[in-house]
Amino acid sequence: MLQRNEDAGHLTRYETTLRRLAGRGRLRGLSESGGIDFSSNDYLGLAGDGRVAEALQAAIARGVPIGAGGSRLLRGNDPEHLALEAEAAAFFGAQRALYFGSGFVANYALLACLPHRADLVVLDDLVHASCHDGAGATRAEVAFARHNDANAFEDAILAWRKRGGTGCPWLVVESLYSMDGDRAPLDALIDVADRHDGFLIVDEAHATGVFGPDGRGLAADFEGRDNVVVVHTCGKALGASGALVCLSPVLADYLVNRSRPFIYATAPSPLMAAAVREALQVLKDEPQRRDRLNGMMSQMAQGLAALGRPSTGSQIQPVIIGDAEATMGCAAALQARGYDIRGIRPPTVPEGTSRLRISLTLNADEAAVAGLLSALAETLDGPGR
Repeated sequence: MLQRNEDAGHLTRYETTLRRLAGRGRLRGLSESGGIDFSSNDYLGLAGDGRVAEALQAAIARGVPIGAGGSRLLRGNDPEHLALEAEAAAFFGAQRALYFGSGFVANYALLACLPHRADLVVLDDLVHASCHDGAGATRAEVAFARHNDANAFEDAILAWRKRGGTGCPWLVVESLYSMDGDRAPLDALIDVADRHDGFLIVDEAHATGVFGPDGRGLAADFEGRDNVVVVHTCGKALGASGALVCLSPVLADYLVNRSRPFIYATAPSPLMAAAVREALQVLKDEPQRRDRLNGMMSQMAQGLAALGRPSTGSQIQPVIIGDAEATMGCAAALQARGYDIRGIRPPTVPEGTSRLRISLTLNADEAAVAGLLSALAETLDGPGR
């Protein structure tokens, strides 16, 4: 038997990379959550909600299993998955819905599977990493467009056609961007897709539950169209996990037959599907949650204006510091005062745009927002700011 050589340096290259990250102020680590929640994506406070917990208890009582036990194409296709998909399609106004294990997997699966070799995938510069990774696995050509610039998407398509592109263009955006809190120009983008016989993929991760009628998202007016695919993440405002992909029956069946992440992965927990079903019902029954969150957004916008800082008008509010080290120092100072604020650095955001990402959720209240604004003013006025 071969013996491991302890001096062979099997881990040297990994240690070197970690040291380099540390030297550049980019070494990540895991830390326990603490303080008032201004960093999670649990926007409506459903992750620990009693009503959802009761729905899970009822599901367990009626025999819903914790694990699926297999992929959806084997024995893992539980009645809870089917019920969720039917209810989600009706709720969002879609023709069909498919439930994936996470938003990351859903975005990856869509882009790795649906575009064909002759097609073009055009990504917004700031779209989520899952879309970048999915585009990296696609057989289609890939191009990038300036953030939130519909004309740039069209320019990419026209340039591709001029080079001889003959397939179908796929435009890929987030409706509400996770690090900037701004909205995509969906009306203009769907016009571009229509003019060029293309598809629009919209990641509603940070809009689902918060915006649109009954919390159906910013793309609600386009749901049900054959050339629109919408991803509704379940692990943010819905307080659970997984993702619902809303699309045409033809594309849904194609994914079931050709998408490796769907075919070969163990199906999501049936209990989690039950939790998402209840969360969707909460969106319909309790609009006051969105009303209260909107009030906190207005409070934050007014407070930031008083500090001379712009507001996004959403529940995601970046406070740009610029320097990565200074950003992490500000975050640490706010955490020490009891506010769970996280600093975001490159490569998650572009160089020179390191920021505090303030996330408003119903796990905090109006008094906490006022306290945060006061602490933020003092922190930003500190030495070297």
